[in-house]
Amino acid sequence: MPGQEDQAPLAGIRIVAIAQGVASAYAARLLATMGARVLLVEPAGGSPLRREPPFLPGPSGEETEVSALFAYLAAGMDSAVIDLASSSGREALDRHLAEADIFFDDTPPGERAAVALDETGIAARFPRLLHVSVLPFGAQGDKAGWKGADLIVQHAGGEGNLLPNGLAVEMFPGRAPLKIGGHFGEMQGGIAAALGALSALWARPEAGGQAVDISSQDAMLAVGAFAIQRLGDGSVEHRVERSFRYGGVIPCADGHLELLTLEQRQWDGLVRLLGSPDWATDPALASSIERGRRGPEINRHIREWASVRRVDDIVAEGQKLGVPLARYKSPAEILSGEQEAHRGLFQSIDMGGAGLLDVLVSPFHFGGAALSLRSGPPALAGMLEVTP
Repeated sequence: MPGQEDQAPLAGIRIVAIAQGVASAYAARLLATMGARVLLVEPAGGSPLRREPPFLPGPSGEETEVSALFAYLAAGMDSAVIDLASSSGREALDRHLAEADIFFDDTPPGERAAVALDETGIAARFPRLLHVSVLPFGAQGDKAGWKGADLIVQHAGGEGNLLPNGLAVEMFPGRAPLKIGGHFGEMQGGIAAALGALSALWARPEAGGQAVDISSQDAMLAVGAFAIQRLGDGSVEHRVERSFRYGGVIPCADGHLELLTLEQRQWDGLVRLLGSPDWATDPALASSIERGRRGPEINRHIREWASVRRVDDIVAEGQKLGVPLARYKSPAEILSGEQEAHRGLFQSIDMGGAGLLDVLVSPFHFGGAALSLRSGPPALAGMLEVTP
């Protein structure tokens, strides 16, 4: 929209990103949706993310070479192909960094000095630049040189060993430890990198340029914070035992919903939603401790009640009563959902050979308003050229 870009929270902020993996690209993507201008620096042949399956179908269903992952991550960015192995390429990158506020980089630590991207050299040449390193295990310490795809990050962060759990482990008790779908672990690193960059940007008037070292493993540890806290009393969680005392994923007549009541008022609303049956009005269940002890019994009652009811009916009535619950939606249901449309979560974007597609813009709003993307993913530019 005309003028909207100038009013975005990060309007005027320039970012350079070297992103061979998801974490660095996602950090830049999050700030791009906030109005920052992002230049994606790619090697000859393009970022490895461009070749990451699955690939989007064309408007007529034909196969394209547009990576769904790259199209999402690079939406709204510009592109420059720069050969960092050459002196002219390094000089070109320095020209871009001289005009940048933030530099996201996932170049392996052992390769940085050879291409003049080491922390000391960057700080000396660009004292006002915010240099954000985004790596699976960080740029410092014994694990700095370790590689780590998303599967490794999720398990190194502890969460992978705890999956599946709850209803899933009841349904598939023999299933081995899994991973969360997509690139969840790397995206946690990207979120941490974006927050680190914003914190350094906020402090820059007083602190000047800073180096920020992000480990996706550390970011992933925060997801399982409760499990880690319990290590203090000797408790080691296992996926078979890990679940909410009651609630969680509930099967219904036409799908599934998730239910989680943490507060007394939420429990009271759930009791009313269930029709105030005798078992739920037992005075002993007024205690959250007792409800925790009797969680399996409570869940048996809830599941029996929900099994003959439609998800949307339960959700509509439950939300009126202040019960935190929601439907598990298919991707198609999310794209066509009234709530998603009301929040402006998706924007129709030209995805090159894949045509116009609805793309998730941002998981957050500013001032109650949805954000927007400048464009779809950039075409692969020529050497030292930048897409408009």
